[in-house]
Amino acid sequence: MSHHSEPIIKIENAHKRFHTLRGTVHALNGVSLNVKSGEVVVIVGPSGSGKSTLLRCINRLETLDGGSITVDGIPLKGARNINKVRAEVGMVFQQFNLFPDRTALGNIVLAQRVVRRRKKAEAIAKAHDLLAKVGIPEKADSYPAQLSGGQQQRVAIARALAMDPKIMLFDEPTSALDPEMIKEVLDVMLALAKEGMTMVVVSHEMGFARAAADRAVFMDEGVIIEEDTPDVLFSNPSHDRTKLFLSKIL
Repeated sequence: MSHHSEPIIKIENAHKRFHTLRGTVHALNGVSLNVKSGEVVVIVGPSGSGKSTLLRCINRLETLDGGSITVDGIPLKGARNINKVRAEVGMVFQQFNLFPDRTALGNIVLAQRVVRRRKKAEAIAKAHDLLAKVGIPEKADSYPAQLSGGQQQRVAIARALAMDPKIMLFDEPTSALDPEMIKEVLDVMLALAKEGMTMVVVSHEMGFARAAADRAVFMDEGVIIEEDTPDVLFSNPSHDRTKLFLSKIL
């Protein structure tokens, strides 16, 4: 834990609405949340509770309708700031979003060259280091179609880490994986957490949350219902909505 008083992610009274054929969905309804540098926060909640929308707003993949988000002291208002913030924030999605025509190595090299403007040799060396870090050094020359889902997701994590982000966002990173592959991805995430990476993770993996998270946050219908340490939230939640949700997944 670092001791900066100012949180690295500061979300204040965030509102986000989506207009659908059925009417307006208030995906975020006045969400406020601070994340300290080096903290691991896991967000749980039913489908449609606003968890993924919140993550996407931190990375400015979605824009707020009200309220504010500040990342590492940079307000997510001006367009100028977006790329600055995105360079600080790595994001890993449910779907791996790898380029199918590039090898694992090539996927990790590409963004470094384009966004970080690294020299080719440096980008390649870093990509090899990161493939080793996520446990698949031997897969450098494999294409995504030749990799298992768990391996593809680990390449996606390595690709995000290649940008040297200060913050990693994970949006249900194991939900598209077969059960036997989930652990290999969670192990990489657990190692990152132990190294002190600031992480915001949307996931139903309670074992990971208990092992890695400093805080668990329960969201429902666009609102944060309660937050506490994982042990307290999962074992002894104070709200009926949290109890009901946990009774279905635990």
